[in-house]
Amino acid sequence: MTNSNILIYLLRRDLRVSDNPVFHSLANDSKHEFTHLLPLYVFSAQQIEVEGFIPEDKEVKCPYPEARSKVGNFWRCGPHRCRFLSECLWDLKSGLEKIGSSLCLRVGTVDEVIKQMLKEINEKGDAKVAAVWMTAEEGTEEKREERAVKTACGEAGADFKTWVDEKYFKDDRDLPFSNPQDVPNVFTDYRNKVEPLREAPRDVLLTPAKGELPSYPADNAIPAQKSPFSIPNSLGGLQEALLRPLLAQPLINNPPSHPDNVESAHPFKGGESNALARLDHLISSGCMTTYKDTRNGLLGTEFSTKLSAYLVLGCITSRQIHSALLGFEDGTDGGKYEGVQGYGKGENGGTKSIRFELLWRDYMRLCARKFGPKLFRLSGFREEKDDGWNSPDRPRIDEKVPTREMIERFLNGTTGMGLIDASQRELFHTGYTSNRARQNSASFFAKHLYIDWRIGAEWYECMLVDYDVASNWGNWQYLAGVGNDPRGEARIFNPVKQAFDYDPNAEYVKAWVPELRGLTDSGEVFQACTIRDEQKKQQLGLAGLRWVERPLKRIEFTIGRRGRHQGRGRNNYGRGGNRGGGGGGPPTGPRHDENQRSGERGMSRSGGRNRGRFSGRGYGGSSRGHIRGYHRGRVEGLGGREVQTGMIDKERAGQQDAATE
Repeated sequence: MTNSNILIYLLRRDLRVSDNPVFHSLANDSKHEFTHLLPLYVFSAQQIEVEGFIPEDKEVKCPYPEARSKVGNFWRCGPHRCRFLSECLWDLKSGLEKIGSSLCLRVGTVDEVIKQMLKEINEKGDAKVAAVWMTAEEGTEEKREERAVKTACGEAGADFKTWVDEKYFKDDRDLPFSNPQDVPNVFTDYRNKVEPLREAPRDVLLTPAKGELPSYPADNAIPAQKSPFSIPNSLGGLQEALLRPLLAQPLINNPPSHPDNVESAHPFKGGESNALARLDHLISSGCMTTYKDTRNGLLGTEFSTKLSAYLVLGCITSRQIHSALLGFEDGTDGGKYEGVQGYGKGENGGTKSIRFELLWRDYMRLCARKFGPKLFRLSGFREEKDDGWNSPDRPRIDEKVPTREMIERFLNGTTGMGLIDASQRELFHTGYTSNRARQNSASFFAKHLYIDWRIGAEWYECMLVDYDVASNWGNWQYLAGVGNDPRGEARIFNPVKQAFDYDPNAEYVKAWVPELRGLTDSGEVFQACTIRDEQKKQQLGLAGLRWVERPLKRIEFTIGRRGRHQGRGRNNYGRGGNRGGGGGGPPTGPRHDENQRSGERGMSRSGGRNRGRFSGRGYGGSSRGHIRGYHRGRVEGLGGREVQTGMIDKERAGQQDAATE
């Protein structure tokens, strides 16, 4: 490797070979002067727990604080997303090897790893790092990483470049505005500026062929992983390292048992190859055509696309989805999908709805860019007063149920509200729950229990396999009434009416709350506290259960008329007077989830040195001594789950489940 010029491509959420602008540029630009390419992924110790990468026979302490959230002290990347991420990385490694390259994995912080690479490669004398490239992302942590890498490159004399993140539907360079502050606060206004959607995306980039990328550096030219960490050489080893610290103790107190005879709605493996296979299946099976009619489903794998987790990590791009839909709609795919309903007949209701949902992802990202650190503040985009929220540190004066107990029962799926409990338990066991369920759960947590909404957002960050920073935090704000929903606090979902509307036979609730399977009255399933037959309760083993006898909320509802919402207004701890609200209201927006990013000062999302609350060890205990915690409190009859939300817009009535969910 004498006189070698090495390019380090630092990957984060652009885990694909196809439609990748960096790989495409290197394969098609012969003037780049790089002799070698080092694709690099860093398991950031701030966002992912890395203690498991320390060999078990080494009795050393992890040099980094635990990767926990700031308010609730949850793992920032839970077991479901860790598994999915590991599969994405191994699939990317395999894809790169097929075209003559590979993927280097490292553990640490992004800036530390880059500094080590720059220093050790350059010191050898026979090679130098000529440049470091990375894709620009939104989020305060992401921007801080970009600044740190730029500084390190400047100090080492290497070029630095950030590339436009091209996994979205409408390319940033084609937007009708360049100033983030010009992004409209209402989705409809944004949509009107970028329509027609069928003409919005750019063309998909060609995939590099074997031998078109610069050579991968020799093993002895790549600096070794810094001690005390060790990088596994197999997918199984990688998953074991990621999961070992997470599974060392329960994620929450009294976690629910997995019910019999129910399967995950998201059994999919991570990676670019699986994302493309899923897209092919959705079109060939007709699911894309029928999407508009099925998107509000709660059970099964086919009611929504389940592409969101792939989109979040950049295993597939929105324009790849759009391009495949175009070929299907226009019949220009060489007959690949001929015979499928809707083939060659132009855009239909299902494909139009999917493009609509993909645009919502774009919009949420642009809102994150516009509002910056406000995305993670209790006062939200609106910067409203935050002294009315209920939290363990600031419980309300007339508190009948301790706030900590309410939070634990929400996480465990024992609130006594059937739809909420089913969603929470599904999330806990699978890392997924439908957009409809996410909306209701977030609204219940923030508007009915009036608990600090950031705790819910952090739990989603931990548990959702499709967590997306912009969509997760923006949607939680929206449903908490502090985001860019014009109706604010007035929008309240009635989870009983919603259950009757979308789970009329109670199949979903019974699937995930098996204790209720013996009931035949859907109303009793949706609120077990309404069971009047004491003998029936005894026979089904429901008598005496706290969530049956003492639900966190009772909601009046009679079939055929709107129920009365009992949500709480800020600083008002009596019963709310809002009627209707969420029941038949317009659907919500994107359903993806990602995580909160730490802000500049005092905005760190990591729980490292902050007080924690609701993790399995108790309220925030840290085995490494970085966190002060509370003692574990036990609550009878807990189960467990959580949810994700979407934004609501007048125009969005009828556009419920997201293509990217």
